[in-house]
This record gives sequence, C-alpha cells and structure tokens, in this order.
Amino acid sequence: MLNFVLFGPPGAGKGTQSQKLIDRYQLIHISTGDLFRAHISNQTPLGQQVSALIADGQLVPDGITIAMLEEEVDRNPDAKGFIFDGFPRTVAQAAALDEFLESKGSSIAGVIALDVDQGELTKRIAERQKQTNRVDDHADKLQKRIDEYFSKTIHVLPYYEAQHKLSKVNGIGKIDDIFAELCEVVDKY
Repeated sequence: MLNFVLFGPPGAGKGTQSQKLIDRYQLIHISTGDLFRAHISNQTPLGQQVSALIADGQLVPDGITIAMLEEEVDRNPDAKGFIFDGFPRTVAQAAALDEFLESKGSSIAGVIALDVDQGELTKRIAERQKQTNRVDDHADKLQKRIDEYFSKTIHVLPYYEAQHKLSKVNGIGKIDDIFAELCEVVDKY
C-alpha cells in the first residue's frame, strides 16, 4: 500500500490537492474533517459527541479520532493506499497511526507538508467561508484552528522528519503548479 499524509494548516489546500492526487494515483482519501462533518450531519452518536468540539474549533480526542479512522481504513481492504488529510494532528496520533498500519502490514510512505503563511491562510478561508459557510471557518473559530495548528500540530513534522519521510511543498501559487510539485514527491515512492 502507498500511504501518504498530506499536512498543512487549515486553508493550505489539502482538500483540493488530495482530490487531484486521488484521481491520479487511485488512492483513497481519508479526511477526518469530512468524516466528522458526515457524522454530524447524519446525527450519529459520534457526530453528536464531536459537534460541540468542532464548532468551538477544538480538536476531537485522540481515541475517538483514531477509532473512526481505523474503521474507515478497514472498510477499504483492497485499497492501493490512502491519503490521510487532517490526521495525525499530534505525535500520539502519528504513533497510533504507525502502529495501526504496521498491524496491517503497511506504513506511511511519506508526509507532504503544504507550506502556506498565515496571511494567505486567512484570505483563503475567508473566501471559502463565503462559498460554503462551514461553521469551523467563522473568524473566531478559524483563528483557534490556525493557532492550534501552529502551537500543537506543527510538532508532528519532526516526528516524520526523524523517520526521513517528510517533504515540504510550497502551497502558494497556481493549483496545477502545486500539484505538479506534489506529484514529483509521490513519484519518488
């Protein structure tokens, strides 16, 4: 299996680039954000449990997130690989993902970090918020999500760098140019 983590702050373009990578490499996209939003809209017990956390811009506890992600991987036993988007967000989650994939005879091939500065992120999310009205894109919650990324989530990168799995790609520019750079990284594997 060819498994990648697409890493970056809210608004970095992970969703857009994930879709392009899926189309090109026939990988399965697992976005914890999309999974949470689906559970919330379907009002599942999990959705009810995490709704208030997400609406407040907080991270969902590791145990819930990991269990949900493992369930999603198990639903796709014939997958060529996965793109993990929005996960892992902590070193503990990264270690749990490694352990889970190892139990399946697999691993993370690479981690690709989309580099985007805070000014560009704020601009992109303000535009996205106009189009989608996502509750977690409202200004107060957005700032919490960006702060959470730069204060906590960013610390996952050294974990993968120590494993020699980290590549950084400039996330500012034309979507197709960024995608071409991502493909250069993926093609190495």
